[in-house]
Amino acid sequence: MAVSLREYRAKIRSVESTKKITRAMELIAASRIIKAQQRAGAAAPYARELTRAVSAVASYSNVEHALTTEPENPQRAAVLVVTSDRGLAGAYSSSVLREAEGLVEKLRGEGKHVDLYVSGRKGEAYYRFRARPVVKAWTGHSDQPTYDVAQELGQALISAFLNDEPEARTTEEGETLFPGVDEVHLVYTRFRSMLIQQPTAVRLLPLEVVEGVEPPSEDEVLPLYEFEPSAEAVLDGLLPRYVQSRIWYALLQAAASELAARQKAMKSATDNAEELIKKYKRIANQARQAGITQEISEIVGGVNALADANAAND
Repeated sequence: MAVSLREYRAKIRSVESTKKITRAMELIAASRIIKAQQRAGAAAPYARELTRAVSAVASYSNVEHALTTEPENPQRAAVLVVTSDRGLAGAYSSSVLREAEGLVEKLRGEGKHVDLYVSGRKGEAYYRFRARPVVKAWTGHSDQPTYDVAQELGQALISAFLNDEPEARTTEEGETLFPGVDEVHLVYTRFRSMLIQQPTAVRLLPLEVVEGVEPPSEDEVLPLYEFEPSAEAVLDGLLPRYVQSRIWYALLQAAASELAARQKAMKSATDNAEELIKKYKRIANQARQAGITQEISEIVGGVNALADANAAND
């Protein structure tokens, strides 16, 4: 019983150490999530106004731009998957990867080849383990993204979209250049609330303008727009920023979702550790009581044996 008691005491100490770690991670996530929500909320007005500006240019001009023109026969699509750099966040990364797998299967079912772009070490490790090629991966920013990262992501995807090379080729340094893509999709986790984080897939390019397309009423006067220096130049300047702002907003939403998922997962781990500690303490107490009972029984048995021996001698 003594050996068993020592084992349970060691288990209790181990679980208590784990509980301290999970509790600390829960508090860190809780302190960071407020800031992440504020950053996402602060970026929303800019993204909304930029969407309105792009919608105005696309709706009230007759310009055909490469980023807004639907290809007749799309053959290739790029998919950017936003995952986390670290684990211990429950099903956060697995949910967004599952959503990405569904989108990839859908695109392949339409006869399109898919080029994968990944943000986050979890997504990179997922595809590397399955020996699936990734065009480019970005890591080290999932919980605290910066606009520079969003700008780099946007430039890479826009470059892939505007590239008109007929086939992939290899440079002298051994770097593979992929051909241009006809569509660009984004898969990330949208922050709904502290309890709900929703994996979402959206198409970034060709641009789908959703605002300003409703027909005016009979007594409504259409606004007059004058584009300087030209509508083409305005689109050239606005559309890359629009794509980058969409990616930036998605990164902020994903960061808030990751922190919320981690806080929830760590709280659950802390609660489970508390329950496990109670269980081990109860078993250890039972083992200690059983050991005491056995020792008392042995002492009583020894006293009775001595009493019997003395009585026999007398």
